Amino acid sequence: MLIENFRVGALAKYGLGYDDLRDEFPALVYCSITGFGQTGPYRDRAGYDFLAQGMGGIMSVTGEPAGMPMKTGIGIADIMTGMHASTGILAALRHRDATEMGQHIDLSLFETQISWLYYHAVEYLNTGENPDRLGNAHANIVPSEVFETADGHVILAAGNDGQFVNFCAAAGAPELAANPDFATNSDRIRNRDELLPKIRDILRSRTTDDWVSTLETAGVPCGPINTLDRVFDDPHAKARGMAIEMPHPQAGSVNLVAAPAKMSETPVTYRRPPPVRGEHTVEVLRDMLGLTDGEIVRLRNDGVAEGE
Repeated sequence: MLIENFRVGALAKYGLGYDDLRDEFPALVYCSITGFGQTGPYRDRAGYDFLAQGMGGIMSVTGEPAGMPMKTGIGIADIMTGMHASTGILAALRHRDATEMGQHIDLSLFETQISWLYYHAVEYLNTGENPDRLGNAHANIVPSEVFETADGHVILAAGNDGQFVNFCAAAGAPELAANPDFATNSDRIRNRDELLPKIRDILRSRTTDDWVSTLETAGVPCGPINTLDRVFDDPHAKARGMAIEMPHPQAGSVNLVAAPAKMSETPVTYRRPPPVRGEHTVEVLRDMLGLTDGEIVRLRNDGVAEGE
C-alpha cells in the first residue's frame, strides 16, 4: 500500500484527482484541502486563513464593539482544517478496514471556519439576527469576561447562578447576589450594563494573584492572562509536560510544544525532530517503498521527489 500511495502522489502532481485514481486504487483514502473546496462558485479561488476568517464569519464576532473586526491571534482556520482532516482520514480508514472501500475527503478552510462558529451560528440560524462583537465578553453568560485588577487583568467566568453567588460572597458584595435584577443569568444578561460597572470597581481593588487565589478557593472559575513566558513557567503546564527538548542535526537541540493527548496505552513518543526540507526523501523512497537508485533519480529529475 505504501508503494501505491506514493504512486498516487506522483500522479496527483500531474493533475490527476480522486476520480482518476479510484478505479486503480479502490481502497485509496484521499484527502484534499483547499480554500473553498472542490465544488461551488468559489472552487477556483485562492484561499488563505485570513480570508477564511473574514468570509467565514469569525471576524464579525471578534474584537471590541467599537473597534474593527478582528482576526484571531493565530491561523485558526488553517489549524482546525488540519484537525478535521486527521479526524476524517481516521474515520475513512476505519470504514476501509470494514469494507475495503476508500473515499475522497474534501475539506476547505471556508467551511471549517463556518463549522466552528458554534452558538453564534445556531443563534443566527434560529433568530435571523447577527450577533454583535462583545470583545472579551460572553454573549450568553454574565459575568464572563476580562476585568482590570489593581496590577493587571483577570478572567472571571461565573458560569451559573451558584458561582455568581460565590463570587459575590468572596468579593464582599453579597448585595449583588441578593439583588433581584441579578438573581439569574437571564437577569444578568438583561441588566449587564448595570451590573458590570459594579464588578469592575470591585475587581480593580485587588491584585490579579489575590483574586485568583480568593476565587479559586471559593470555587469560582477565574484565571490570569498569561504571556508565553508565564504559560511555560506555569506549574501545571510543567507538570503536564507541555514543553519538550529534542536533539537536532543542525540546531543542536530545539524546544518544542508537546502533544496534548495523554494516551494510557499508546503514549506519544518523540522520535524525530522537525525535519529540514527533503531530509528523509531518499530514506522513505528506498527503505520504505523499495525504489532503486535509478528510480529515485528519475523521480527527482521529474520534479516528483525532492531532497538528498
